[in-house]
Amino acid sequence: MYGSRLQTLAIASVVTLAGGFALAAFYAPMDADQGFMQKIFYLHVPLAIVALGGFVFGAYQAVQHLRTGDPSRDLKSYVAIHMSLILGIGALVTGSIWARASWGKWWVWDEPTLVAFLIIFLLYCTYQPLRFSIEDRDRQARYASVFAVTAGVFTPLNFLAVRLADPLIHPRTLDSQDNLPGEMRLAFLVCLLGMALLYVTLWKFELTHKHARAQLRSLKRKLGAADAARGRSAAPEATVS
Repeated sequence: MYGSRLQTLAIASVVTLAGGFALAAFYAPMDADQGFMQKIFYLHVPLAIVALGGFVFGAYQAVQHLRTGDPSRDLKSYVAIHMSLILGIGALVTGSIWARASWGKWWVWDEPTLVAFLIIFLLYCTYQPLRFSIEDRDRQARYASVFAVTAGVFTPLNFLAVRLADPLIHPRTLDSQDNLPGEMRLAFLVCLLGMALLYVTLWKFELTHKHARAQLRSLKRKLGAADAARGRSAAPEATVS
């Protein structure tokens, strides 16, 4: 069910990402100030954008779960947030490397873009501990969905913080053609598409894995119940003989 077209998505993700990184390395011009180190932009920014988009997608699935009570929506929300956290770690690591090369510091606390992303990331880091601290499955799903929706409301604030910030260190690369020339923009958009495809591929892969594991557990329970029933039916025969 969840694994449909998974192989096609995986191939498309690899091809698109490879093409995007090739464009970034060989087609996009070298940055005049940062040199080759600026190329990390084509990995860092797509990671951050797709991670934030995944959080919003998880909130959407949580809304659908609260509206319909469909447990599959809760599972989709959980996996979407899980995948976004993994990409968020990648965004923070690559951002720190880029900051060290550009600014001489691993982190800059007066930069609103970095701090806003970190706050959102740490907020979602509490999602899983909160979820699995509740044993009842129905209550767990409801509370997790409420959390996902509430946190999802704050995610766009990361974008607004960049736009409304007065002291700005982080560049606004997508605002104009001057900040991101045509060759750079093309490479960036291909990398962004590839990262989005990778996110969807990993999301569907984990859903497929969890669905298959649930089916396996259900099959084991049925086999165990059948064995127990056969054992109970064989006991009277043994007594008679």
